[in-house]
Amino acid sequence: QVHLVESGGGLVQAGGSLRLSCAVSGSIFSINAMEWYRQAQGKQRELVAGLTSGGSTNYADSVKGRFTISRNGAKNTVYMQMNSLKPEDTAVYYCSAVLSGPPYQYWGQGTQVTVSS
Repeated sequence: QVHLVESGGGLVQAGGSLRLSCAVSGSIFSINAMEWYRQAQGKQRELVAGLTSGGSTNYADSVKGRFTISRNGAKNTVYMQMNSLKPEDTAVYYCSAVLSGPPYQYWGQGTQVTVSS
């Protein structure tokens, strides 16, 4: 079992920054990767950034160079620093933990990010 709680969302003007946090508890040792997704109103949920247990990262093309995923040393908090925010970044952002043996994906409750123009 893994429990995820996101925080850090809010309202920001275009060009501004926010840092999302995801507090992770439970079977942290079973986590293969941590990911951030987002879902804008009326659209499908999309992968924004991922961070493997080995430290590799990947980003959606739309956020490369603007967003950075990271974690703390204890691996119980995952962050996403979001810079140069655009109105199209407006969405509910979800933290996800991907486990193996057997494969499973846990989700947080989401945090709203709204970027005004």
